[in-house]
Amino acid sequence: MAKYDWTAMYVMHDALRRELEHLAKVAAREDREARRILAEAPGWDLFKTALHVHHTAEDEALWPPMRAALAGRPDGLALMDAMEAEHAAIDPAIEAIDAGAEPLGALVDGLTAALTAHLRHEEDEALPLIDATLTPEHIAAFGRVHGAKLGPDGPRVIPWLLDGADPERAAAVLAVLPEPARAAYENAWRPAYAALDRWDVA
Repeated sequence: MAKYDWTAMYVMHDALRRELEHLAKVAAREDREARRILAEAPGWDLFKTALHVHHTAEDEALWPPMRAALAGRPDGLALMDAMEAEHAAIDPAIEAIDAGAEPLGALVDGLTAALTAHLRHEEDEALPLIDATLTPEHIAAFGRVHGAKLGPDGPRVIPWLLDGADPERAAAVLAVLPEPARAAYENAWRPAYAALDRWDVA
């Protein structure tokens, strides 16, 4: 059984996987139309924003204390090398999609392969090692950094994050928010998100 509650991590990963499925459907359209959707519909921007927040928080608040704690353990340090290399491969894939350098379908396939493999690797190997290595103070610091990086994007990203989530998992994520934020989620953030056509599917 895990030492720490990774519900929010899994909810984030599931949301990223969900959006990759939508992205693949967009990429299956005629290339010019697909690129118009990425430029104009909010789905692509929400995906990039959430992914950037998540990965930069890990880069700053998870991997460095893990490296310090794993000094002298080549196997653990090799896993940290892999996590950082996988992160580093994803940004160029996103930039290539935005630049439009080649057919969109191939670029989306590459991003999907890289990100889904990374999420699975993190869940299967990195989270158990983090669980066994870091202190509660480290985990709390990661949560604070993640929240700070989300900052003003919270009203957009939090309902995106919880879209389709298991109700118990969604409740667990909302429980860590202060009461005013939970009220804003119910009364303003979620209705505004529900009104969006994220991927121009109408």
